[in-house]
Amino acid sequence: MTGVIVCADVGSTYTKAAAVDADTGALAGTASHPTTLGTDVMDGLRAAVANALPKGATVVDTLVCSSAGGGLRLAVIGNEPLVTARAAYRAGLSAGARVVDVRAGTLGPADLAALAAVRPDVILLAGGTDGGDETVLRAHAAALASASERDGLTTPVVLAGNANAAADVTAILEAAGVPVTAVGNVLPRIGTLDPVPARTALRDVFLRHVIAGKHLSASADFTRMVKAATPDAVLTGVELLAERTGDLLVVDVGGATTDVYSVLTPDAELQGPRAEVAGTAWRARTVEGDLGVRHTAVGIAEAAGEEDLPTDPDLPEAARRRGADPALRAGTDRERAFDRELSALAARIAVRRHARGERIGGPTEPLRGGKDLAAVAAVVGSGGILRRDPGAAEWLREAVGGDTSGGVRPPKDARFTVDTDYRLAPAGLLAAAGRRDLASRLLAGI
Repeated sequence: MTGVIVCADVGSTYTKAAAVDADTGALAGTASHPTTLGTDVMDGLRAAVANALPKGATVVDTLVCSSAGGGLRLAVIGNEPLVTARAAYRAGLSAGARVVDVRAGTLGPADLAALAAVRPDVILLAGGTDGGDETVLRAHAAALASASERDGLTTPVVLAGNANAAADVTAILEAAGVPVTAVGNVLPRIGTLDPVPARTALRDVFLRHVIAGKHLSASADFTRMVKAATPDAVLTGVELLAERTGDLLVVDVGGATTDVYSVLTPDAELQGPRAEVAGTAWRARTVEGDLGVRHTAVGIAEAAGEEDLPTDPDLPEAARRRGADPALRAGTDRERAFDRELSALAARIAVRRHARGERIGGPTEPLRGGKDLAAVAAVVGSGGILRRDPGAAEWLREAVGGDTSGGVRPPKDARFTVDTDYRLAPAGLLAAAGRRDLASRLLAGI
């Protein structure tokens, strides 16, 4: 047996491991094990890896992504809700972060107290286009520095605002003891979104500060092996898969959230004068924290009611049981049917929200950043329930492709499939580690 590269995802509920042939990119084995947050996550990781390895295999490298312990909790600060704050919000999602707070405008003591209360792991500080107004960005830096000195708020900051003010803003924060990483502007010009520098910096901060700070393992090996937040690794895999499929939509239905990823061809009509001021994210991720099939299953039933979607009369009770016992296993046909219905509803509603755009700055703000999904060539489903259900591709087609009443344009002639072997995250880890050829071969199995 040739050497294998172990690619593992340590989630809040399960740890999944894949053994990839280091020469051919073939999938040599997979396994999962409950994540051992109660002891040391390395216990569950070792168990999953041991079960995934083929007999006689030699491990030549181990790459890990993680969302255990809540993943990367990000707060966003920008000049205005509809421009730089929105651009930074989109950049944060592309980095695999869970955006827990968005602030814009004047930051007073109450704002800073609210910011501290949500316990962000990192703050993404944006503001102004390059060469534009520097006043608000400087004021935000001074407010964070004051909070550091007064309240001990020393959350690491990724600075991705007006390049002309970057040196001074960095100096203000560093003088107050705030760790800061300065990168290129997320919105260098009106209508131009550039999330890549911020995404790269957030990944580095996640590895340096967050993984070590969550104390998930007593072993230094875990910190060394973790290369990315799980959603960041998945998006990298999605981007690589889109090079083969064309426009792509991925729906990942999980126990706590449903994430939607899209890679779309830029629309020439939305450039120039018609461009959105905060830029358009043609490679995007949205996270629906109320649409998980276990921890937040009640949210699915409630959202279905808000969307006027028909459901089984007993679905709310089934959702309540799952929220009360996230470890519930569907042991009967009836329970499996509830899992299927909850998953299909989560997929449909999450894709609707992804296509409609996001509302930043409060419930009265307009939706921005909507997407036309009609030309999507492939839709890939992911998540434990989908992987275990042989008919998942068909009910996913009905839930997403057959959704004609949601006020959005769903995929019209797409191929629907399921990532049954959980290849996307391992492929993203491989690609980020400079092994794009192996990652591409691995994705050929989807």
